[in-house]
Amino acid sequence: MQDGLYVSLSSQIALEKRMTTIADNVANSGTVGFRATGVKFEDVVTGLGQKSVAFTSAGETFLSGTHGSMRETGNPYDFAVQGDAWFGISTPAGTVMTRDGRFTMLETGQLVSTEGYPVLDSGGAPIQLDPRNGAPTAGRDGMLHQNGQAAGAIGLFDFEPGPNFTRFNNSGVIPTAAPQPVVDRSDVGVMQGFVEDANVNPILEMTRLIMVQRAFENAAALMRDSESAFEDAIKTLGSK
Repeated sequence: MQDGLYVSLSSQIALEKRMTTIADNVANSGTVGFRATGVKFEDVVTGLGQKSVAFTSAGETFLSGTHGSMRETGNPYDFAVQGDAWFGISTPAGTVMTRDGRFTMLETGQLVSTEGYPVLDSGGAPIQLDPRNGAPTAGRDGMLHQNGQAAGAIGLFDFEPGPNFTRFNNSGVIPTAAPQPVVDRSDVGVMQGFVEDANVNPILEMTRLIMVQRAFENAAALMRDSESAFEDAIKTLGSK
């Protein structure tokens, strides 16, 4: 009977984590460059033979690799990544990877993110433009030009978020290892005047949230039934 309590408790812990991630996905369904969070669970078996009991692990979070839809804005400072690569920005937490390419140029000519963090080139240095020459034009390789002259290049980076990754703000991810610049890859590029929307389907996520809530309620009911049965057994044995 106690095993049933523990199994139900492990299930509730896992379901609560799943509900939290789904709620976060729904909340960020309108966030540019946001990648949805998923959770992977595994069975943890204790004991041998007929005495074995399977529990649910706490789960490992992972970042969905599905691309969001491209939305044209016409803004020359908006950029979107084509393919499996990321922009790099310099933050107090170090270099952060992001798919949010809503950039702007400061009066000093520095290209920065919406939060004001410097955008990096492939060498990891902040991009410095000439503020007198207006908005740059970008090639698919990320090379920036002003008045027909090369003015810098937006860096594209390859990195693996890995399990239990750490977010920075909403669309950023803090890499655990140094990201590698993307070089000579025909499947990766930059689109100017576009942004990538979140890869979250809010209707599908809400459906999942309802299913998880029901499963959580069922686990709670099972726990109550197990506790009741355990108490009844104690009373019965105690009366003899």
